[in-house]
Amino acid sequence: MKRFVLLLILLVVLPLSMVSAQDAMMEVGEGEGAVSIVAWAGYIERGETDPGFDWVTSFEEATGCMVEVKTAATSDEMVALMNEGGFDLVTASGDASLRLVAGNRVQPINTDLVPSWDTVDERLQNAPWHTVEGVHYGVPYQWGANVLMYNTEAFGEETPTSWNVVFEETTLPDGESNVGRVQAYDGPIYIADAALYLMAHQPELGITDPYALNRDQFNAALDLLRQQRALVGRYWHDAFIQIDDFVNEGVVASSSWPFQVNLLVAQGAPVASVIPEEGATGWADSTMMSIDAPHPNCAYMWLEHSLSPQVQGDLAAWFGSVPSVPAACEGNELLTDAGCATNGFDSFEQIRFWRTPVADCGMETECVPYYEWVTNYIAVIGGR
Repeated sequence: MKRFVLLLILLVVLPLSMVSAQDAMMEVGEGEGAVSIVAWAGYIERGETDPGFDWVTSFEEATGCMVEVKTAATSDEMVALMNEGGFDLVTASGDASLRLVAGNRVQPINTDLVPSWDTVDERLQNAPWHTVEGVHYGVPYQWGANVLMYNTEAFGEETPTSWNVVFEETTLPDGESNVGRVQAYDGPIYIADAALYLMAHQPELGITDPYALNRDQFNAALDLLRQQRALVGRYWHDAFIQIDDFVNEGVVASSSWPFQVNLLVAQGAPVASVIPEEGATGWADSTMMSIDAPHPNCAYMWLEHSLSPQVQGDLAAWFGSVPSVPAACEGNELLTDAGCATNGFDSFEQIRFWRTPVADCGMETECVPYYEWVTNYIAVIGGR
């Protein structure tokens, strides 16, 4: 509870100042022997889950920097952990990155100290979720869509074409209701998924950006989520628990990450995924360095390592994501030359990437800020 209260305060009152490019490191020295990373599940692998996927061991052998990973299940948890301190790096999504910048929790990245920077996809190099007033606060890592994962036995030969199977009560192709058989993401940013659905199904609301909602639009999204509450068997935030739920608890449809889809398919589970006709939200993650990183030299070594085409390709194959380095799309044995197209390399413009909602959203009226997303989504999950 203390962590939540602290997080909520930091969401409401953020410092207006931020460190400048002049505060970035100027050279990389000898490694400190360790680097600690807050990361999404599946992002930092050393072959423990599958021996074929390991991009940690080679780094440790080459640099002497031993990697310690703290897995976070949501962006809010990442922000809370970085506020506590003691970590070097975080693989932050767009709904966390600017909060970390505004809160002075991360430092500018000197891209001259990351030799492979120029190999990063041009669509990502100056992306607004890690670049502020021309200053880079992160190194692009991976990106992708929040997909609709579904049980192929429940849907038979009918691939779901709409998110309505998780938002509205309906009879599925197997003849059974979806009540209690669907899941929703346990994070306030999921309100954007409801808003995206309403963009297509209630155009009279005038939603043009699922992260910039006026009061009426926000309330409509909450009403849809309250309706969905009667259908949801669990709000998921742990990828591995969701995997177990699809195998053992009768869950047949949910928003998910390609990571869960890939692991379930590898286990032989009857699942598949799709981006429905309404489109999808998504994530474009950047590796950011703590303002008081205890191992900054090893951290910069990891930033360079993370842009290796081998690492980028292996990670994309493992997670089902898209590399931030296009060169990884060719010649990677695990990803294969078709992997980037399969994972959505050409769908960049169709994905609504996670972004922190703010009151000053550039519209005629103020938008609902993120701290209200937090409190209201907690209420929805609690049945209020």
